[in-house]
Amino acid sequence: MTEGLDGYRADDGVIDAGGHPPHVHTFHEFLYVPMGHIVVSAQGREFELGASAALWIPAGVLHSARFGDDAVIAVEAFEAEDFTLPYAEVTTVGVSDGQRKLLLGRLRSTRGVEGDREVFARLCATHPDSLPLPQPTSTNAAMVARELSRTPGDARTATEWAAELYTSSTSLRRAFLAETGLAFSEWRTRLRLNHSLCLLEQGQLVSAVAAQVGFVSTNGYILAFRRYFGCTPGAYVRQVLGRPAGRETPRGRERVVTAAR
Repeated sequence: MTEGLDGYRADDGVIDAGGHPPHVHTFHEFLYVPMGHIVVSAQGREFELGASAALWIPAGVLHSARFGDDAVIAVEAFEAEDFTLPYAEVTTVGVSDGQRKLLLGRLRSTRGVEGDREVFARLCATHPDSLPLPQPTSTNAAMVARELSRTPGDARTATEWAAELYTSSTSLRRAFLAETGLAFSEWRTRLRLNHSLCLLEQGQLVSAVAAQVGFVSTNGYILAFRRYFGCTPGAYVRQVLGRPAGRETPRGRERVVTAAR
């Protein structure tokens, strides 16, 4: 096993036209295949990736890959110390048309694309049961949305955000309502609940999830969760994930998204 300066370790293997031998990264890796397809093998499973699905590989997970002849692969690395990934296992995430355009724009640019971190935050938070969450487009509202997507537990109110942006809270609230169809408080609640789904799937305690995503009390989180999803977080974990709430398991729910070729 060798290790390079970029945090890559492999069994003396190299990437070739047909694939990549088993290897491990010290960073989180995001894989997207805008053209063609590849198959990634990890944790006893195979993940087929194409234009409609991307893959998060947490740091420290042994994996290999087979490349299709026409595959174009976009790879992003995120330092484990700086980027909190809400997945303990290799996880596929859907890629919408809008996200695909932004990812392709980032791939073409050597300087990155405005809002690209928001793209990854949204992809990171994507979950099959997520609530619809339209994104604001105006400068101030979009900046607040990006920051909250990175740190959903941020407790700043619309008034506090507006003061930092040298605008009025009325203007900021109007922007959220006009551009997303949701009041600021409603938008933020949905964001927090969406983030909480991945944390529940990891097996974290309901109280810990509530605090991490920004709810003042566990009871407040439970009430909000029931309002939007029709059941309590504990019932959701038992019914949907098929395991006791708040208990760590060696494997999460099996879910493989197969991308269209």
